[in-house]
Amino acid sequence: MKSVRTRPKYSIINIRGLILIYFLLCVLTVLFSRNFFTSTLAEGRLPGLLNLVVFFTIPAVLLVFLGASIVGLFRDIIARRTGSKFKARLLAYFIVIVVFAAAPVTIITTISINELVRFWRSIDTGAAMEASQSFALDSYAGHIERFDRLIRETDFDSLLAGPGGRLPAGIAAAQDFTPGPGGWIPGAFTGDEARRLSYPPSTQQGYAPREMPRDLGLIHHVSYPAKNRLRVISYSLGENFDQAVAAIDNEKNHFEIIESLRTNFRILFVFYYGVFFFPTLLMTLIIAISFTRRVTQPIVELTEATRRVAEGDFSIQILARRGDELGLLIRSFNAMVQDLEKSRAALVKAEKISIWQNMAQQLAHEIKNPLTPIKLSAERVLRRWQNRPEEIGEILESSMLAIIQETEGLSRLLTEFRTLSKPMEPSQSWTKLRETVEEAAAPYRSSHPAVDFDLSHTGDGISVKIDKHRLSQVLTNLIINAIDAMNGKGLIEIRADLVKKRESRYCRLSVRDTGKGIAKQEGSLIFTPYFTTKESGTGLGLPIVERIVNDHGGSIWFNSAEGMGTTFFIDLPIDDAPQTAGPAQEEFSVPRIPEQG
Repeated sequence: MKSVRTRPKYSIINIRGLILIYFLLCVLTVLFSRNFFTSTLAEGRLPGLLNLVVFFTIPAVLLVFLGASIVGLFRDIIARRTGSKFKARLLAYFIVIVVFAAAPVTIITTISINELVRFWRSIDTGAAMEASQSFALDSYAGHIERFDRLIRETDFDSLLAGPGGRLPAGIAAAQDFTPGPGGWIPGAFTGDEARRLSYPPSTQQGYAPREMPRDLGLIHHVSYPAKNRLRVISYSLGENFDQAVAAIDNEKNHFEIIESLRTNFRILFVFYYGVFFFPTLLMTLIIAISFTRRVTQPIVELTEATRRVAEGDFSIQILARRGDELGLLIRSFNAMVQDLEKSRAALVKAEKISIWQNMAQQLAHEIKNPLTPIKLSAERVLRRWQNRPEEIGEILESSMLAIIQETEGLSRLLTEFRTLSKPMEPSQSWTKLRETVEEAAAPYRSSHPAVDFDLSHTGDGISVKIDKHRLSQVLTNLIINAIDAMNGKGLIEIRADLVKKRESRYCRLSVRDTGKGIAKQEGSLIFTPYFTTKESGTGLGLPIVERIVNDHGGSIWFNSAEGMGTTFFIDLPIDDAPQTAGPAQEEFSVPRIPEQG
């Protein structure tokens, strides 16, 4: 029992593997897209060559996979394999669905990006950031001006001389330092204890350089009110002044980066689309192709199995996958084929019994016919011997000749029946067709001078693997039938051509006569045992010819027209022929009349 498994003949990777790859691709897309935007916006430059190579490797590999799948599908279509058009049509539906699903997203995203870029260009972020920085500088300059005024107008000596002094608004602390062994030593202090200093921020008179985080929100002014005394006045800029200035500077840097990307934003969008969205689109198409194969393969196998059953192969069985949606249909098909196989076996057995019954009846009839003249001849001799023995010589010779003639007919009949019924084991060898045809036609050239033989179209280079004796038997039988159909006068043309049927090559041997032809009502019976239109025929010649041709893997049929003649065609396989003559013709280079073949 031959089995066919319903799974694709070629598959790059199974469905589960594709889904796993798709999931990993989505994860990588999320991770890399986050890293991509972070690095691009932080550094303000387009991805480098290395990033391009890394990012576009995945789409390139997927394109190779997709290309291989599509090439395989086109090969199936060109080779006209079963189900290839159905696969292509189903794949086209999947592609249309993918395009319809992706097109709106792409269009809307493109429009949104264009509007965002247009709106972005309409905003002068640079001027806004410059104004913010100018405002911060003006605010700082105002604080310096107020600090100078407070230093001039405030009596810090009195405030530092005794406790309970109240510092004016804006002054955070005032502190004096005196010289000591290791440097300046802290002295009198008034103000916020959190602003007390352990050493002066500078020894240079004037505004001291700011040092973070010590001077967060403060400005220090250094002066020498007396000899060997250093005074530090601290001014408060406010709790969030430095944070606000830092935020302005930071955002200005960010806007400068974004401004630098403005001209390349569309390139970045194409890059992002090609790296992150296009691979998912390709992956979707690859999965669609795999699903197409998975869906169509059971149908393809079922179609192929149906074709083989139609050709007579009832041994085919389809192995369905577990959980296959077509499992019920496949099981029904297998059950149907098994039932057909049983029915065919019973039918073949019945046909064989019927054929042998018919052959036995025909053989009994053919044997009974010559027994009658034999009996009559013997009775005639016996009566003469009993009644007038002296006159027996007058009938003895004719009676014995009749008995001998009928006995030879019986012997010939039994020989042909034995040839038809017993198994043939031909001894096949490579035989040159031209020589065999010449040898078969030679005896009839001399015995039938009114018959012309045309053997010019049997090429010297054509050889067939066949039992030479059986081939001569076939040719002899066809030549005799042709001579009888022409009443011993006419043309017999024997020719050989090379033809091609599907993937196999054949030698087509034809025997044409110019006789009376075969009637349509007799055409379907000429290969039936014991059917004959000749008075002296046995009806076994053409069945024996058909048997020989079939045993050599060939086929035989004929074309005929009443009053025009008959042509018998014989196709013999020559797939492994050692030599051939000329190119093979197409399968139907010679027409055939089905109802007579």
